[in-house]
Parts: sequence; C-alpha cells; structure tokens
Amino acid sequence: MSLAIIEQLQEDGRRPYAAIGKAVGLSEAAVRQRVQKLLDQGVMQIVAVTDPLTVGFRRQAMVGINVEGDLDPVADALAAMQEVEYVVLTAGSFDLLAEIVCEDDDHLLDVINRRIRTLPGVRSTESFVYLKLKKQTYMWGTR
Repeated sequence: MSLAIIEQLQEDGRRPYAAIGKAVGLSEAAVRQRVQKLLDQGVMQIVAVTDPLTVGFRRQAMVGINVEGDLDPVADALAAMQEVEYVVLTAGSFDLLAEIVCEDDDHLLDVINRRIRTLPGVRSTESFVYLKLKKQTYMWGTR
C-alpha cells in the first residue's frame, strides 16, 4: 500500500490525501498517517524540483573524481558543498561522481579548480558539462 501512495505522490507531490485515498482504497486519515510515517522513516521526501536553467543556474556538470586512500572524507567534503547536488561512490573509471549546478562557467571552474581539486586525496578529475537535459525523473522504486 505504501508503494501505491508513493506512486501517487511521484505523479503529483501536491495531490490531496483524499484523492490519494480514493485511488489506493484508504481513508484520508490513513493516507496522512502513512505519508507521515514514510517521511519520518526517511523512505521519501516531498520537495519542489526546479529546472536549474529557469532559476539562474546556467551550467551543470558531472565530475568524475579519482581519490588516493579513503573515499569517505572526500565524499563528505563534496556533499557539504552547496553546488553539489549528489555524490555517489562508484566502481569503474572513477571513485566518485558528483553532479554540480553552477551559475556559469566561471563558477564551475572555481568549484572544480579551487574547491574540489584541492581536497586532500583528490588525484584527478574529469568534467562532463551538460549541454541539454533530455530527461529527469523521480519515479524510482514504483514502476
């Protein structure tokens, strides 16, 4: 039942609990309670998703990072940076991947050159600048 509620919210995060209840066969109160439980457990978040271009961020990039030694301190430092949207530890060509959203190329250069490359343990970086976003979805786990 929780997956059905999550699916409803993935389609429209502002959908009223009464409408969700009708779609999944629960009362409004039961939906409200389950949603709160899912939020409290960290199973899901309800957030506003923006298109960075429409709010003044003209440059996005994925940065592959190779690290000497322990990955966790570098991953933690990246996660603390405001411009970094997400960080993943990976297997393959890179130790870490970080998605960065910046105002422009100068801002991106500053983040990579002065803040990422100077982190202790960072051996190398490779940047993949986004030219156009074709798909962005948050429908994980329900379809």
